[in-house]
Order: sequence, then structure tokens, then C-alpha cells
Amino acid sequence: MRLDGKTILITGSTDGVGQRVAERLGAMGARALVHGRDHGRGARVVDDLHAAGAEAIFYPADLASLAEVRRLADTIRNDHDRLDVLVNNAGIGSGGRWAMRQVSADGHELRFAVNYLAGFLLTALLLPMLRTSTPARIVNVASAGQYPIDFDDVMITRGYSGGRAYTQSKLAQIMFSFDLAQRLNNTGVTVTCLHPATYMDTTMVRQAGTTPLSSVDDGADAIINLAVAPELEGCTGLYFNRLQEAQANPQAYDQTARATLRDLSLRLTGLAPA
Repeated sequence: MRLDGKTILITGSTDGVGQRVAERLGAMGARALVHGRDHGRGARVVDDLHAAGAEAIFYPADLASLAEVRRLADTIRNDHDRLDVLVNNAGIGSGGRWAMRQVSADGHELRFAVNYLAGFLLTALLLPMLRTSTPARIVNVASAGQYPIDFDDVMITRGYSGGRAYTQSKLAQIMFSFDLAQRLNNTGVTVTCLHPATYMDTTMVRQAGTTPLSSVDDGADAIINLAVAPELEGCTGLYFNRLQEAQANPQAYDQTARATLRDLSLRLTGLAPA
């Protein structure tokens, strides 16, 4: 498969599975827009892609800040006239059993902010580009670990655990995917989400004290499948477990819960009046 002329943004692509996705899409001819927080790692990834004959550009941004998410979106829009695929991959793991509650630059629970809210805002800001590049795809990298959202305490100020925060943020990604897919039906922009692989050999997994069970190539296979596989053209509103369509947590199919999450997210990101 060749992807010449396609522009693909992969958030969180200076390490782990995101880096492998950027490398493989670049090798297929896509212009890989690499994102991360660390300038040094970003430069090394882009240099390696260039050495392999791929086209790549690094865009730094800390997704724990909504202002930086907006700056990232502005820069992408200024630098490119099209965006064919957006892969929302950046995230923070559970942190293991001793994880402490932290907040983002905007005062939101950190895992909810980085894993979900940043992707929600970035997608909204880049959606006009995706609409003019149809057929285009949005892929949200979620997890099989999913915890229902308590809308009375979304920021988990009571009974906090890193595992609960992480799995709640991943279910939020899936709910967002289903909701956005429904609203973009028949526009030429599709939205899918997935659990790429179980306990990949990544920094996130090792920092949580978990023994890796899968490789980053396993996860990259699944992400690339949703991002560019011709046989999935037009498929939208689906959740995949690796390469197979699967069922998500029941809350993901609750229209009322999805609307509540959407309204909350619009307020928190400043896309709607507080």
C-alpha cells in the first residue's frame, strides 16, 4: 500500500507505538506529522524518518495544556492545506498502584485532560481540515480497560486511583468516537477507536510496573489498519479490539451519557459558554 500525497498527524509519536506508527506510515509514503513534548526525541525520530527516505515534520506540544493544544492546531493549519488522517494516540498510563492524583495546567484531572480532553479539542480544531480532505479518518487509540464515568465526580476528587482515572479517560475516548461518528455521518470523515494490543512493550506499561505481553508492532498493526486500510473505507462509529470489531463498555452506547460528556467537554475546552 502506498500513501503518497497523504498527510497524517500522530500524536504521541516520539516513543512507543506512536513512533512505530509514524515510521511505518512514513515508509508507505505518507507525510508523517510527528508530535511529542520532548524536542530532542522529536528531532531524532524525524531524522530517522528522513534517513529512511520518508517525509516527516516534528510538532512539539504538551497536551496537558489546552493552550498548547490550540497552538498545535494553529501551527498544523498554517503549515498544511490538508489532513487525511488524525491519530489521537498520546496518553498517560495508570501510573501503577501508587499513582497520585495530579491536575493539568487548566486544573483538570491529568489523565482525563491528556488522554481524552486534549484529543477532543484537537479534533474539533482540525475538523475543518479533515472535512476538506475527504475521504479522511480520525482514529482514537483507547483501551480494553474502560471504567464508567461518574458525572457527579468526573475529576475523581474522591476515591482516586490511577487505574480508575486511566480507564475512565479511555472510555471517554470511545464515547467521543461514537458520538462524533454519528454527527459526521455521510460527510466523508470517519471516526473509529481501538484497543491496539494488551500491555505493549512501552514506557507507559513499564512505568506502571507491568510485564509487557505484546510488541509495539502488534499495536501498530491495529492502528494502521484503522488509519489507512482500504477495506475499512467508509466504516465509522466502530470499536476494535486489535484487528477485530468488538463491544465496548455499555456506557459507550448510552446516548444520554454521550451527550452529557459532549456538553461537559465543550465547556471545559472553551468551545461552548461555561
